[in-house]
This record gives sequence, C-alpha cells and structure tokens, in this order.
Amino acid sequence: MNFFSTRRNVLAGGAMLGASALMPKFAGALAAGLDTLPPSPVRLGIASYTFRKFDQAHLIDFMKQLKTPYLNLKDAHLPMTPADQVAPKAAEYRAAGFTLTAAGTIYFTKDDDDDIRSKFEYCKAAGIPLIVGAPTHQTLPRVEKFAKEYNIRVGIHNHGPEDKEWPSPLDVLNAVKNMDSRMGCCIDVGHTMRAGTDVVGAIRKAGPRLFDIHMKDLADGTKKESQVAVGQGVMPVPEIFKTLIEMKYPGYVDLEYEIFPDDPMPGVMQSFAYMRGVLAGMGYKG
Repeated sequence: MNFFSTRRNVLAGGAMLGASALMPKFAGALAAGLDTLPPSPVRLGIASYTFRKFDQAHLIDFMKQLKTPYLNLKDAHLPMTPADQVAPKAAEYRAAGFTLTAAGTIYFTKDDDDDIRSKFEYCKAAGIPLIVGAPTHQTLPRVEKFAKEYNIRVGIHNHGPEDKEWPSPLDVLNAVKNMDSRMGCCIDVGHTMRAGTDVVGAIRKAGPRLFDIHMKDLADGTKKESQVAVGQGVMPVPEIFKTLIEMKYPGYVDLEYEIFPDDPMPGVMQSFAYMRGVLAGMGYKG
C-alpha cells in the first residue's frame, strides 16, 4: 500500500486529517511518504502572539518542536525598547535558525511622524521586511509615507466586526487600492469569516496586496470565542491552501492560536499536524 492510498483509507468523511490523527501502525508509512514529497509552496509559520505568556527561550524551544523556521514576532518577544537592544535580540532568533518574516501586530493610533517613525525604525533595526499593522484611517496616509521611505511593507490586519477601522480585508483593500504597492493586507481568516466575508474570495481579491495570513479556526464562524485547533472547525483550510498555491502566493501562513495561552502547545501541535496533513494530501511536505 503506498502513502497516498494509506491516507485515503484513514481520512474520515472526506476531511483531511493531520499526522497526529493517524493510527500508530500507519505512522512509519506516513513519515516515509512525507520524506519523498517536494517542499510545500505554502510556508507555515507562527505568530508569536500565540506564545505571549512565554519568554524568548520557551518560544525558541516551541518553534524547534514545531519544525518551522518562520516567525512573525510580537513585541512581547522583541521589545521595541531599549532601541539599542532590538538588533542584538533579533540576531539571537536568527542564530537559533529562524527567519523573521514580520513584526506585529503593531498599532498606529497617533497621527504623528515621531511615533510612526519609531516603529519603522524598530523594524529596520530588526531587519524585518513586513509590518503586520493596524493603522487608523486617519493615520493611514502617514503610514504609507514611511512605508515608502523605509521600503518596508505594511500588511493591515483586519480584526472582525468589533473593529471600527478594518473589520474585513475588503475594507483594507478598498482603502489601499490607490496607494503604494507596499501597502496591503494581512488577512486574519478567523476575523474575516466572522465579518461575513468569504475567506477564499478575499484571498483571491487581495492578489498581490496579500502580504501575510494569520491562520485560525472556529467551531462557529460567527463567534470569536469559538476558536478551536485548526482542523476542528469550519475554516475551509484545503480550499485556502489550494487557492494560495494557484496564486503562487509568496508569503507565509502564520498560525495565530489565541486560546489556552497558558498551555497552547497541544492545540498548536494539532493545528500544525492538520495543516501538514492537508498539504501532504495535495502532494507537498509542509
């Protein structure tokens, strides 16, 4: 029995399951099969907000357990001050084998050059090319000015129906459509679903303005508090991955697991196993 026929026999109800859902007698076959697959064009990473209750040493250990090098750093793990420690601290993550893909979410609530510049200086010092940002409509033009000056992209993070500025990525796209190409979206798929926006459709519409994805899953697509491990809810993960592959999306899919902050690893591991299982079913090693 080959790897793919093995997977078909253990998939339940057509749902793509992760490696952790396989019976033990299939584990060796799965591992051998994964080793023969080409690398996935969908690059799975972590939004470090997932581990906000843990320090740098724990974050590094968790990342190594997850076997992903891609890290979207929150300021809990890369403080903005003191400024002279930003570059050395970022270097510690790189020395541990990680690629710093983004910083944030970073909020731009003050329409003030000095305040906004300090946050771009932070990313410049860290050598991070993308800000996952939350400007206001008022501060947006000033943020664009600094994105051009520093050549740092800004992916505006939507936060669902409670967000008066950016409930949906469609609101972001409407605001940045005539702006510099360095202004775009970080689509949070959970908040997008809760805003009543078709997730896959929003990804397609964003096109080259899609800079990052924050991945999560919901048991109820209308309720923020219904978050579950990826694969346990209603998020159309296979369709999302298929669409990203078709688009040749060059960015990252960062798990942002916001529940169980004191003990997130079981859900994080399950989420990664599921996502990697989906990619394996598509013929890729995730």
